[in-house]
Amino acid sequence: MALHLRVLLIFTGLTGIHSITTVSEVSVKAGGSISIPCLYELKYTHHVKYLCKGYNWNFCSYKVKTDRPDSSGKFSISDDKQQRIFTVTINNLMMDDTDYWCIVEINDGPDYGKYFQLSVTKGWPQLFVDHQEITGFNGEDVTIHGNYSNTGEIEWCRLGGSCVKEPSGSIDGTRVTINANVPKVFTVTMSGLRTESSGWYFCTKGLLQMPVHVTVKERPSTTEPVNHTAVSAYGEPTTVQGGNHGAFIIPLSLLIFIVMVASFIWFMLRRHTPASAATEAEEEVSYIAVKHKRKTLVKVEAADEDVAYSTLAQD
Repeated sequence: MALHLRVLLIFTGLTGIHSITTVSEVSVKAGGSISIPCLYELKYTHHVKYLCKGYNWNFCSYKVKTDRPDSSGKFSISDDKQQRIFTVTINNLMMDDTDYWCIVEINDGPDYGKYFQLSVTKGWPQLFVDHQEITGFNGEDVTIHGNYSNTGEIEWCRLGGSCVKEPSGSIDGTRVTINANVPKVFTVTMSGLRTESSGWYFCTKGLLQMPVHVTVKERPSTTEPVNHTAVSAYGEPTTVQGGNHGAFIIPLSLLIFIVMVASFIWFMLRRHTPASAATEAEEEVSYIAVKHKRKTLVKVEAADEDVAYSTLAQD
């Protein structure tokens, strides 16, 4: 019976379905990108992992492997052996990017895989977050902002771990608060972050999930602002800061604005000052020249009159 079941699982492509954990369905926007985490068992740490495209595992096509990168740039894969999660990223999403498998390669037997589906839309996804990757600091808070248009209860889960339902709860010692008071908008705040809080999470709304990676670091001792590059749900790089570190951004922006204004004023003064000075100089030179000619003319006339008067006196 066990042998027959084994053959059936191999034929249907379901072998090892419990050996890998990932999301089941994600709503994405055409033209964007998405990263999908796949959690595997400890015994597969040093195995090759890969992404396969197609609804049926038996006929799916390999797209990228941990030992064979994709030269086109459409697909990428990375393997975090410490967390036992390999992450596949699909860029420039097309309408036919719908059916995929996360698979662990087994040398002496059938590979293990888990299916996930992408619901690609030309408009807004039904469930998405502002940033799929975000960084916070040890002991502080981090907030994930999301939007939805579908129905169902909102949950925040750790991949391979526990979940928290609205309004609050805890995951591995980190406080989680879910706020969905505004229609079609929700926030998830993780308070009291620890280094162990780093990892992959996902929010759930109805049948859809959206994975989010949280990185927790020690806050630098310097007072200079520390920026972290994040990736939005559409694959666009942005700048995100955890905790209350954003307070440094306002003075820096104000300083840049003041420098720009001062530079503009200095440039305008330097541009107009020479022309004004030249005009005043020309006016002075013109006035002096006219005055000099008039004085010369008066002296000449006076000399002529004196000569004529002397001649008449002699007669």
